[in-house]
Amino acid sequence: MSSSKSAPRLAVAIMAAGKGTRLKSKHPKVLFEVGGRSLLSHVIAAASQVVAPGDIFAIIGHEAHRVREAVGSTGVNFVLQADQKGTGHAVMCARQALKGYDQVLVLSGDAPLLTPETICRIRDFHLRHGGAMTLLSTDFADPTGYGRIIRRKKKSGKPTDEVAQIVEEKQLAASQKKITEINAGMYAFAARKLFANLDKLRTDNPHHEYYLTDIAEVLNKAGEKVMAYKTADAHEVAGANTRAEMAELDREMRERKCTELMAAGVTIFKPETCLIDTTVSVGTDTIIEPFVQLLGATRIGSDCRIRSYSVITDCELADGVTVRQGCVMEKSTVASGAVLGPYSHVRPQTEIGPECHVGNFVETKKTKMGRGSKANHLTYLGDAVIGENVNVGAGTITCNYDGVHKHTTTIEDGAFIGSDSTLVAPVKIGRGAYVGAAACITEDVPEDALAIARARQIVKEGWAKKKREEITAKKGGR
Repeated sequence: MSSSKSAPRLAVAIMAAGKGTRLKSKHPKVLFEVGGRSLLSHVIAAASQVVAPGDIFAIIGHEAHRVREAVGSTGVNFVLQADQKGTGHAVMCARQALKGYDQVLVLSGDAPLLTPETICRIRDFHLRHGGAMTLLSTDFADPTGYGRIIRRKKKSGKPTDEVAQIVEEKQLAASQKKITEINAGMYAFAARKLFANLDKLRTDNPHHEYYLTDIAEVLNKAGEKVMAYKTADAHEVAGANTRAEMAELDREMRERKCTELMAAGVTIFKPETCLIDTTVSVGTDTIIEPFVQLLGATRIGSDCRIRSYSVITDCELADGVTVRQGCVMEKSTVASGAVLGPYSHVRPQTEIGPECHVGNFVETKKTKMGRGSKANHLTYLGDAVIGENVNVGAGTITCNYDGVHKHTTTIEDGAFIGSDSTLVAPVKIGRGAYVGAAACITEDVPEDALAIARARQIVKEGWAKKKREEITAKKGGR
């Protein structure tokens, strides 16, 4: 009877403690955004497809509270590196958290293009070869500034998978400067062997820090096997040390996103002008016009049309929705067949029902609109519950705030609200009721009633002519 070994317990540690010094910033580097979310969020998302979030440990330091707040919802663990004394010191700080694991992957928190596939490949390579350490490498056309990988060679001169040493730029011999294989700063370790040798790291370097790269030499001296796995895609291990490089990463990620959407059946006119976050999803046969921004967790159905200059953040649009030019939308839902804009402002917690029309310069906030209802012009609808087939006239305002609390306006099915009406909440307009134009409604309107709430018009015949004559007389008397 054969017995099978249980799978090794694998943890992922993500380096996320550094400052944004080279970015000339006081903020944590890992919270800079590319492709619509922070550098660290991208790495966590990739790692979470390889191990459970509970096996991921973000090592944080500079402005740790902000980093916790930014990515805490992902479910990962946090390790505090209170004093940032280098990458080796970061792993020292995580030793207690990681000691129960068999294998540890160490990733950089500022490599947003790293894919789950590459994380799996370095993991599998490391486990297959049984080394103490496997480092991720790649070839750079211009490797200036990076540590080079010096591989052991066979008698034939052919390089092996084993690493003899990592040589930093300043220590390179003339013959070694031709080497283009660089250390990408991400590693796999046999945890027991890592922690048995971690305290051998020294700080005899210009910055007096503990460098994790030095553990390769320590392990080699201890007779342990140090390997290198080379990824063919150099872009995915590239970080960003300047704002210009950050912008280039952002451009590349968004370009990839547009290409991915178009390959899946989405039409994007002038994709280079559109800003589409990596977290956005769009259904087939939807058309996106130039200069559109689709941000955050936005989900757009099939057969929609998003016209130019619209900005949609964290919204869900069903199939067949039309968003005309210049709409701004956030944290709201839109049902099938609805038409918005141009220039509508849909604020959070708005629910727009099927076949609704929300027109030009209409603002909604925490409002629910039933099927077929319309607010086509110059209207504010806040904290409102609107039934089906309601017509809201131009210039209508729901007065929802009394200076202390917000109150709800309810407009039931089939009601008609005349232009320039003011609905002072809390108030209810009954089913099928009419509100006359320019009314100020402060009391409930019953079903099928007509409410008129404005001063009676007074006409004074000849008043204007007499007034002009008086003015003319005064001018002549001067």
